[in-house]
Amino acid sequence: MSDRIYEKFEPLKNAKLVLGYLTSMVDEKYDNLPYWLVLPHKKPAEAAHCRVDDAELVGSWYEAIDAVRKMLKTEEGASVQQSFYRHVLKSWGEHGLRFHEQYPWTHTNHSSFHEMGYILPALNRMLENNPEDKEAEKRASELIRGMRNLVVERKVRTFWSGDYEEKEPIYQFPNDVYLKDGGFDLTRHTGRGEQAIRNAVMLHALVRRYEIANDEIAIDLAGGIANYLLGPSHYFNYKMEFFGHVHSAGWVASGLARLGRITRNERCIKAGKGIYDYIRSISSSFGWVPEYAQWHPLNEEHCETCCIKDMIECANELILAGYEEYWNDMTLFARNQLVENQVKVSSYVVTDNTLPDSDGITYRDMDKRMLGGFTGDSLINSISLSKFRSIAGCCVGMAPVALEIVWNRSVEYNNGMVIVNMPIDRETEQAAVTMEYPDRGYISVTPAQECDVAIRIYRWMGKDIRGKINGMDYTPVIVGNLAVFRNVAAGRKVELEHSIETAVVKETVRGEEYSVWWRGCDVIDIFPRGEHLRLYQRELNKPVYYPSAKDVQYTGAANYGPTQQAQNKK
Repeated sequence: MSDRIYEKFEPLKNAKLVLGYLTSMVDEKYDNLPYWLVLPHKKPAEAAHCRVDDAELVGSWYEAIDAVRKMLKTEEGASVQQSFYRHVLKSWGEHGLRFHEQYPWTHTNHSSFHEMGYILPALNRMLENNPEDKEAEKRASELIRGMRNLVVERKVRTFWSGDYEEKEPIYQFPNDVYLKDGGFDLTRHTGRGEQAIRNAVMLHALVRRYEIANDEIAIDLAGGIANYLLGPSHYFNYKMEFFGHVHSAGWVASGLARLGRITRNERCIKAGKGIYDYIRSISSSFGWVPEYAQWHPLNEEHCETCCIKDMIECANELILAGYEEYWNDMTLFARNQLVENQVKVSSYVVTDNTLPDSDGITYRDMDKRMLGGFTGDSLINSISLSKFRSIAGCCVGMAPVALEIVWNRSVEYNNGMVIVNMPIDRETEQAAVTMEYPDRGYISVTPAQECDVAIRIYRWMGKDIRGKINGMDYTPVIVGNLAVFRNVAAGRKVELEHSIETAVVKETVRGEEYSVWWRGCDVIDIFPRGEHLRLYQRELNKPVYYPSAKDVQYTGAANYGPTQQAQNKK
């Protein structure tokens, strides 16, 4: 065992931090409406409202706060979660679409099909929490039927050589926005392009809706959207490579995998796997995922935390479809880049509590409120604070979903067996699990009742794997990738140990070479180090570098993104 001490992966700490963000980066004046835009590098720091706060965020933040409150088993944040619930269940319009309230900072009121991909998962979660919720059921049902009525169904392929009937449903939305006053206006567009993929992010939620409510319209709509995406859209090539938005494509990949699994459609599963594998090929081994594929040179790319969530969610779907090799990605991505992308210090933030909140902008306690947020554009080795998305409201909604997936799947109980899939400290009804990574290769499991105990083994554990039960040597049975300890009595401690050493691996990411310092499944350092918020300062014996206010210069970076219609007039 090394005499050095390293930071552990403790998802409950990350959950606690983001819960603080979700409950404080809200506007009490508007029933806890979230702030998407946070500018910690501005002097003084501020948060500002923009259109997506009530169009996308109320859905994703409902999911996020529900996820971390369940992980933490806490009542904290219940009132804020109820605010998000109220926001989601108001502002509905024709065709069952959700719009937004008319706020001072928005002009044209429209519904985006991409944003319905955030609203439908929130409705699904509401119904999972309370199957008797009639209002959530009504909104989910009407949204799906409304969208089904709005799609164009392609029934015949008219080619130079003749007309051919399309045997499978093919559904395409005519546009990516639907105006509250005016419906489809084909002279308007979001400007983001890629309508096929951005309009399809609802796939995963449509399949989940079918599972929850046996909603045949939902699974029909999912199938038709998938068929269009994998056929006439020509969005993907034969290797499932693409040009564009990784967040949307990764989210679609998880939906395709789930659709294929539920409907036993191998084509969809393989398509989801192909998309995942392509994104994986342009990502790092530890979970840095570019925001776009083949849009910019790779050395101009940043990592949007939303993309890491998609990869973890898709890895989970592929595991459920039988591809157990993706356990490794889920483990590495979660305990490395996902949690590194969370903002944990505010030493550089200038806060001015004398400024009043007004015009949708808040200055109050920004140094405290921003802790726990997730970045929208990390580099390999740092979070650059001069970017307008150094903290991104969308990522704050997505990252907790990934944390919950990892937490729930880390320790499972199936058919009389406790299975430790990922080395995480966790106590369940059936067992208490502890680990000592990255200090040493060690996992212990103490079952609450007599049962078999299985610990998933990985290549990074090496071949020198040793087992004990209550301090006595025990040779586990290897079944696939599981080390199985048979008939362990209640209260007896199962231990699995293996050698672990620091390994330095050269890796080219984002078009540049880095030296990545590993201990087992954990990255403990990366060289060269980056500017501003340095990542992977995980050796606790070493001094930690944090930037000060003078290290971060406000460069007048865009205060509002392209979807912000009411520009700041200051």
